[in-house]
Amino acid sequence: MRIDVLTLFPELFEPFRRSSIIGRACERGLAAVHCTNIRDFATDRHRTVDDRPFGGGPGMVLTCGPVFAALQQVEAEGTSKPTRVLLTPQGERLTQPIVAELARAPWLILLCGHYEGFDERIREGIDAREISIGDYILSGGEPAAMVLIDTVVRLLPGALGDERSASEDSFASGGLEHPQYTRPRDFRGMTVPDVLLSGDHGKVAAWRAEQSLRRTRERRPDLLRAGGADSPVTG
Repeated sequence: MRIDVLTLFPELFEPFRRSSIIGRACERGLAAVHCTNIRDFATDRHRTVDDRPFGGGPGMVLTCGPVFAALQQVEAEGTSKPTRVLLTPQGERLTQPIVAELARAPWLILLCGHYEGFDERIREGIDAREISIGDYILSGGEPAAMVLIDTVVRLLPGALGDERSASEDSFASGGLEHPQYTRPRDFRGMTVPDVLLSGDHGKVAAWRAEQSLRRTRERRPDLLRAGGADSPVTG
């Protein structure tokens, strides 16, 4: 998978794309993360990429020219049609089903806003999927882009050491993950449930399913099926 990020702060992605699962996926050739500085496509000597909003108001707005020019150059480097994603608080909320859908795309282009956001004509002109990672405000789209990249890359075959990890995580099945334990068996009086030490895989699986449902019901009841069914949603 190829992932291009259009941003005013490409330096933020340098340690990110070299580290942990993302770094290993890139080393194995499973993913390639490229960053393009939108400011490089400004046409004046001050490298201006923003301006005051028409109608007045606080802050500055990203202008159309540099964004369209950067996107055009990046897309000219490829031979297929990319999936364009605009990171914005006005977009649809990122969920695991959306992540799984994006993970099937061979090429993603992520556009990161800043300041007071994008000139509306950027939204109108590039026909991108608009995605938000939550109902709160960030200083820019870069952290949101990192979240999206992390969630997508870990679903690529071979990105994780054990392919079961992705399928057993919270939200993968629609609910929250069951509790996890490792050694020692007893830590400061807190012990591992006996069922996990029993060696009975059937009982372990049943316990984990029950714990997942209980945790989902207590902490995220919104994830349960509409109508009161006692099982997590699946998408």
